[in-house]
Amino acid sequence: MAGHSKWANIQHRKGRQDEKRGAAFSRIAKEITVAAKIGGGDIGFNPRLRMAVDKAKGQNMPKDKIENAIKKGTGELEGVEYVEIRYEGYGIGGAAVMVDCLTDNRTRTVADVRHAFAKHGGNMGTDGCVAFQFKHCGQLIFAPGADEATLMEAAIDAGAEDVLFNDDGSAEVITTPGDFIPVRDALETAGFKAEFGEVTMKPESENELSGDDAPRMQKLLDALENIDDVQAIYTTAVFDT
Repeated sequence: MAGHSKWANIQHRKGRQDEKRGAAFSRIAKEITVAAKIGGGDIGFNPRLRMAVDKAKGQNMPKDKIENAIKKGTGELEGVEYVEIRYEGYGIGGAAVMVDCLTDNRTRTVADVRHAFAKHGGNMGTDGCVAFQFKHCGQLIFAPGADEATLMEAAIDAGAEDVLFNDDGSAEVITTPGDFIPVRDALETAGFKAEFGEVTMKPESENELSGDDAPRMQKLLDALENIDDVQAIYTTAVFDT
């Protein structure tokens, strides 16, 4: 990797997510509700729900909150009707940004997202303007030090699409979205537990930001992250470390 550490960027991202655990509970509860509404309340037959519940447990979300979110989705408890919307745009240095939202008020959400882009030096674009710069896939990231040959063999045997080894020693296993859970579980059985894993929109290329551009971009990402309706943000931006 030229000039930046993949592992440092992942740790930075994870740390900022952990700082916002209260907001994370609200976002995960929404995702659980929507997943249960679409695919039912049984995690054994609903991969999207299982991923959301796994994420909730990873954040130490209380069991009763998880169960209530599922019940809202299945109709056992009264809940809000959410719709899924994706917004696209550009940040500092031309870095691509995609923003996934769950909202009960489209007008409010688009206004909030557009304001965040405009206020912090970005530009909200049209549908599809940056989507081609990302790949929808499962991504598992392993800390530096994993045995490369053994990890690669285990990942390929489990059905992974690709295994990438970064200059900083970290490793990435890429899967199709549908294979994420079985590959993750197979690797854990083989003794490889990912430090970070999700079905995501992985950048096909990256925009490395340094100097004043890095904190400016972080302010834009923070402003988007602070919008209640925002569920996930994907960007080609990486920060020089």
